[in-house]
Amino acid sequence: MHKPTHWQRLVGSVLPTDRRRRTIGSMALLALLLMAGSAGVMLMLARAGMTAHEEAVQWWAALSVGGLMVMTLMIFSGWSERLPDPSLTIVQMAWTITSGAVAYVLAGDARGVVPAVLAMILFFGTFGLSLAQVIGIGSYALLAFVVAVAAAARFNAGSYSVMDTAYALMVLLVLAGSVALKLRIQSIRERLRLQREALAQELAENRELAMRDELTGLLNRRAMLDLMLLEQRRSLRNGRPLLLALLDIDHFKPINDLHGHSTGDRALQAFTAAVRGSVRDTDVLARWGGEEFVLMLCDTRVDDGLELLDRVRSAVAQLQVLHVSEAVCFTVSAGLAQHQPGESIEHTLDRADQALYTAKALGRNRVAVSPSPRPLGASGAHLRS
Repeated sequence: MHKPTHWQRLVGSVLPTDRRRRTIGSMALLALLLMAGSAGVMLMLARAGMTAHEEAVQWWAALSVGGLMVMTLMIFSGWSERLPDPSLTIVQMAWTITSGAVAYVLAGDARGVVPAVLAMILFFGTFGLSLAQVIGIGSYALLAFVVAVAAAARFNAGSYSVMDTAYALMVLLVLAGSVALKLRIQSIRERLRLQREALAQELAENRELAMRDELTGLLNRRAMLDLMLLEQRRSLRNGRPLLLALLDIDHFKPINDLHGHSTGDRALQAFTAAVRGSVRDTDVLARWGGEEFVLMLCDTRVDDGLELLDRVRSAVAQLQVLHVSEAVCFTVSAGLAQHQPGESIEHTLDRADQALYTAKALGRNRVAVSPSPRPLGASGAHLRS
């Protein structure tokens, strides 16, 4: 097993162990570091005398960084999980936008640094916002900086120059461009989301098609084998009986030969509907191949299974499939076997197959039950395809 590096151990000791909280916690730390860097730049400018109010810049830096620090602690402590937005993304962005607007007023001759800081703020959190939130936060940013530009013009009326107007226009351009870019990103995200959903649906449909018989909609042989193995383990665990029955439509080949394969297909579909209408919701019917079907009866005694199969036999005997002006009728024979502890599913099916042979030999349109299995090591009859 790969051992974590010193850096990975350090990160693991700082960030939360929960994966989701670790993600939003790392983003909160990034926001805090970016704000601390912006505050450092503003303090440097104030120290150089390029801002009009050095003390105000110091208070601004303390409040801006302190506010994000509180939010980061709320996320790391898990307290924010009680809120509708545990990541506090909207609150963090609103706080940093407000801080940026105040910084524009305080920056004085250094207002040119604000557009870059503003763009960084607006790009942060883009991927975590919905379309409505992007529009809302963009509108708030526009309003906040319109007020900031007006306030800067009023407080510095005597020294306001064309360069200050250029700064104001750049801020508004950055805001408009950032909002437009956010909307574009959201549009791409929505399109990708729809594509992922469509792909997931197609995969589910393909998976379903791989498990189902196309004509009847029943489970196919492979899917039924998997399900029978699962039920075998459940039966062994809870000690409840498990019955397997093989059903075969009598004289099905003449239906295809005399009336055509389309009539044969409709006969199979009618048979499927008749069996489904005669069994319980917990019973599972699968197409085993051709005109042969497997019925799995869970938690069912042999006597109850016989009664159910006789009900199926009677329902099938009453079916009529129209071919031109002629009604095609058919019957079904069935072989039933109870799964025994210690035997394989294949062996149980083999016994059900032998019971089916018995039902056919006795004149068809009837149900036969497999006798108790022979001792282990005795050779069973070959399972029909």
